Amino acid sequence: MIVLFFEQLIQNMSELTVSFGLKVREQRKLKKISQEKLALLCNIDRSYMGRIERGEVNVTIEKVYELAKALDIPVINLLP
Repeated sequence: MIVLFFEQLIQNMSELTVSFGLKVREQRKLKKISQEKLALLCNIDRSYMGRIERGEVNVTIEKVYELAKALDIPVINLLP
């Protein structure tokens, strides 16, 4: 029972990170900004930006705010 709970929790977290990443990608493309430029604006590596957009990593709340600021959008626009 506990194992099923944690498996579901991991799946839900994965869905959130993927959804967040897709929103970052969508907003970046709307602003016509490259991954590399957005990464530079947020002081992160371009490959890490790709991992964010693919939902492979959990980002800190601080990084969420930095991404929103760099994209010149409200934070709420990035939340799933």
